[in-house]
Amino acid sequence: MTTSKIEISGLRKQFGDLVVLRDINLKVEAGAVIALIGPSGSGKSTLLRCMNLLVVPEGGRIRIGDDVFAFDGSAKLPGVREQARFRSNTGMVFQHFNLFPHMTVLQNVMEGPLSVKNMPKAEADALARRLLDKVGLSDKVDVFPNKLSGGQKQRVAIARALAMEPSVMLFDEATSALDPELVGEVLNVMRALAAEGMTMIIVTHEIGFAREVADRLVFMRDGVIVEEGPAREVIDNPKEEATRAFLSHFHNRG
Repeated sequence: MTTSKIEISGLRKQFGDLVVLRDINLKVEAGAVIALIGPSGSGKSTLLRCMNLLVVPEGGRIRIGDDVFAFDGSAKLPGVREQARFRSNTGMVFQHFNLFPHMTVLQNVMEGPLSVKNMPKAEADALARRLLDKVGLSDKVDVFPNKLSGGQKQRVAIARALAMEPSVMLFDEATSALDPELVGEVLNVMRALAAEGMTMIIVTHEIGFAREVADRLVFMRDGVIVEEGPAREVIDNPKEEATRAFLSHFHNRG
């Protein structure tokens, strides 16, 4: 039996008195695409941030590949170097692009391999150009971020995450800050990654995209997983009343 690529057990997180995650348990097989949906404040983004060690949980355990982190309330994060190594294997794309404004598109994508992986410059340059071609931006290598549309910036951010050659990609509302006409170009890049077999967890409100691309769908509310299962099955025939109520907003819209 194959071991899952990602395993989360008993994960808990709170900020002050606000409990954001309550006993989250999730397994993700290698090459699977998981769509994470739910109302604002349900804990989806916090879960991704815990998985990337941007937030330290109060309890539980996270395993991604061979890396295991157990949290018991007093647990400290590993050292800076170990965190950087771990994060390079767990790519994350945020709602806001966080590109370096003083660097060209090419330099933005090269920066991680150069500074974290000590990759030779010529190799990093070739890798960055290949990835920018992959996201449809080979004509923008010398452009600065302020000259790009939101969709182009997000595609650069995806290329930058991929430049670290991660085994897992986490997308936190990657299209929610974009104008509607730019959403498609980013979703197309994510579609292509899914088709290549990248293990992905995607926090999204794009229900049609989730239905089409995700293998499994996880519906969260109030810091717990309410329902999970094959994406089409959950979207078309949700079993839980809370899932039905949430999805009805999208069905009515469409």
